[in-house]
Amino acid sequence: MTTTINNEHKKLNVPNIRFPEFEGEWTEHTLGDISEFSKERLTSKELSCDNYVATENMLQDYQGIVTASNIPSNTNVIKFSKGDVLLSNIRPYLKKVWYADRDGGCSADVFVFKALAVCDTDFLHYIIANDRFINFTMSGAKGVKMPRGDKEQMKTYKIGLPSKEEQRKIANLLRLLDERIATQNKVIDKLQSLIKGMEDNLLDNPLWKKTYLRSFMQFFPTNSLSWEQLSYKEGAIRNLHYGLIHGLQTRGINSASLPMIKNEAIPKQYTLCQVGDVAFADASEDTGEIAKSVEFVDTIEGDTICGLHTIHGRDIKNRTVVGFKGFAFNCRYFHDQIKRLAQGTKVFSITANNLSSCYVYLPDIETQKVIVRLLKAYEEQLIVCRMTLKQYEKQKQYLLRQMFI
Repeated sequence: MTTTINNEHKKLNVPNIRFPEFEGEWTEHTLGDISEFSKERLTSKELSCDNYVATENMLQDYQGIVTASNIPSNTNVIKFSKGDVLLSNIRPYLKKVWYADRDGGCSADVFVFKALAVCDTDFLHYIIANDRFINFTMSGAKGVKMPRGDKEQMKTYKIGLPSKEEQRKIANLLRLLDERIATQNKVIDKLQSLIKGMEDNLLDNPLWKKTYLRSFMQFFPTNSLSWEQLSYKEGAIRNLHYGLIHGLQTRGINSASLPMIKNEAIPKQYTLCQVGDVAFADASEDTGEIAKSVEFVDTIEGDTICGLHTIHGRDIKNRTVVGFKGFAFNCRYFHDQIKRLAQGTKVFSITANNLSSCYVYLPDIETQKVIVRLLKAYEEQLIVCRMTLKQYEKQKQYLLRQMFI
C-alpha cells in the first residue's frame, strides 16, 4: 500500500491510502446511484423455508432478522438475498450493520441495500459500515421517541467509487480484518466462559466454612443521585452508579474511571469506600443481573461513594482478602440465593437485609489468596484481549476513513 499526496494546485479525487497498483481518480456518485432499497416482501409460505434462517453473525445485539422461530403473524417482512447489506433504521441501533451471507427475511425496521452493477457488494457493505455514513444517517433520522433513518436522505450520501477491481481489493482487506475481529471476539467469549466456570466450580465448596454475611459484613446507606447530578469533568467526590456495575466486565474495580458528583449535588452525609469494600446493584430488569457486585481493589483514587440503587458493604471482621468477595458474590451458588429473595415483577430488587441472610463458603486466608491470584490472572488476560479487540476495531475505522472518499 502507498499514501497518495494531493499537490498544492489540484485536489485529486483519490483516498489518502491506496494500493500502489491502482491509479487514476475515483468517480463521484451518490448512494442512490450505486444501490437500491429492497421492496420485495416475503409470503407466509416463503417464511417457512429453511433458507430464511439468519446466521448468528448477522444477529449481533438486535433481533431484526426473521428466523424460523420468530416469524411474525403478519407478512410485512422484507426479503434479502445473499450479498445484500442490512442496516437497522431505528436510531438507537443505527450502528447495527449486517452482511447477508445467505437469503433471508427481515423486519420492516431494517433497510436492505442491494448493490447495482457499478458497485461490488462487499464494497457497499463497508460504505454502509463506515462511521461517516452512520453519522450522516443519524443526523437525518426523523421521529421523537423512536427516530428512524430517512431513505431519501440516505440516497443523497456522496461516495467516491474506484474500479470494480480496486473495490474488491479494498473489501478483501477489510474482510480479513473483520475475520480477525470475529476470532478475537471468540477468544474473549471462551475466556469469559472459562473464568465463569472456574469461579462457579472453585467457590462452591461445602467443605469450607458456611458463613452468613450478617456475621462479617456491615452495610452502609447510599445516595440516590441521578446521572444529571454527575460529571466526568468536574467534582471532588467520585460516585458509583448502579448502571456502571451492570456494565462492568470484571469483578474488581478501582475508582479512576468513575464519574464525579457535581459540587452543588454533594450529599450531606455519606460513607467513603475503602479498598476491599463491595457494591451490589440492588435493582435490575433481569434476575441474572440482580445483586451483581464489584469489589474495590488495588487503589481508590480520591474520595469515592456508592450511589443510586447500590448497596455498599464492608467486611468488618477481616474474614476475606481483597479480591475474594468480588468473585464469591458473583458465583452461581450465591446468586441462586439472591434470585430466591429478589422481589418484583418487571423490575427486581434486593435489600441489605436480604443480603445479610445469604451465605458464602469461606476457605482459610491463604487459600483465598491463591484463588484470587488465579482468577485475577485470567481476568488480566481478558483485559488484554479486550484491549487488542479495541485496537483492531480502531484500525478498521481508520482504514474506512482513509481508504474511502
